[in-house]
Amino acid sequence: MDRMNHSVVSEFVLLGLTNSWEIQLLLFVLSSMFYVASMMGNSLIMLTVTYDPHLHSPMYFLLANLSLIDLGVSSVTSPKMIYDLFRKHKVISFGGCITQIFFIHIIGGVEMVLLIAMAFDRYVAICKPLRYLTIMNPRMCIFFLGAAWMIGLIHSVVQLAFVVNLPFCGPNVLDSFYCDLPRFIKLSCTDTYQLKFMVTVNSGFISVGSFFILIISYIVIIVTVQKHSSPGSSKALSTLSAHITVVVLFFGPLIFFYTWPSPSTHLDKFLGFFDAVLTPFLNPIIYTFRNQEMKIAMRRICRQLVTNKKIS
Repeated sequence: MDRMNHSVVSEFVLLGLTNSWEIQLLLFVLSSMFYVASMMGNSLIMLTVTYDPHLHSPMYFLLANLSLIDLGVSSVTSPKMIYDLFRKHKVISFGGCITQIFFIHIIGGVEMVLLIAMAFDRYVAICKPLRYLTIMNPRMCIFFLGAAWMIGLIHSVVQLAFVVNLPFCGPNVLDSFYCDLPRFIKLSCTDTYQLKFMVTVNSGFISVGSFFILIISYIVIIVTVQKHSSPGSSKALSTLSAHITVVVLFFGPLIFFYTWPSPSTHLDKFLGFFDAVLTPFLNPIIYTFRNQEMKIAMRRICRQLVTNKKIS
């Protein structure tokens, strides 16, 4: 039978984060503030990198694209979560759930490759400084960006191809505030052992593997700098702490979501909230707090915007 013959579920009920009115009010205020701040912060990074000629370099090109992805991370789940906080009946349509899963995984795949590209950029800048502009040329940057979107698209489509036609004929309650594969698959009316294994391999093991590759690459960079210290390598090394922090913030929740056998619901929701609301807000802060060049460029752009507004 095809899906239309035995799938009677047309929408899913989301239980949300909490039933406490006081906590809901607090979450509404915090999530709204962080959402607006992350949208403004990441937009400012993109604007600064685009219009400041001093930042037209491979590192900032990749950073601007990471900020674009963080705008997507903020927008996939946060607006609906904020809207649903005070709704008694939180629902999402079947198509809306599939769409949310699609964008969550394509954005996650793109960000994973961009973080690897940024680690490679720092490796070349620190370990091969004289060949940096030769290796990290515009063609290489475009290659990394194209590969990121292609891998993200393939990663998302492959998983959805196996789950979009699953039969849903019974329970339709998701104990979460957004749709994602592990909880979505559990509601199917068929044996999903192989699908769960596929999701673990596709998302979990890839996340763990990429995380360890990045950590090993950072260890190699740090050891190299300690052996051959120079003013240029010291400056490049100063950005590593920001990269490592962002990698931990990104991969920590992913590894928990897709490899933990029986996750705690409360911890799962907390990490989901952290990943959807706080991480996109923290990334621009992390990348600008230790970067004097970016802070100076942002002040310059803000002064120009204020001056242009006064003149107009």
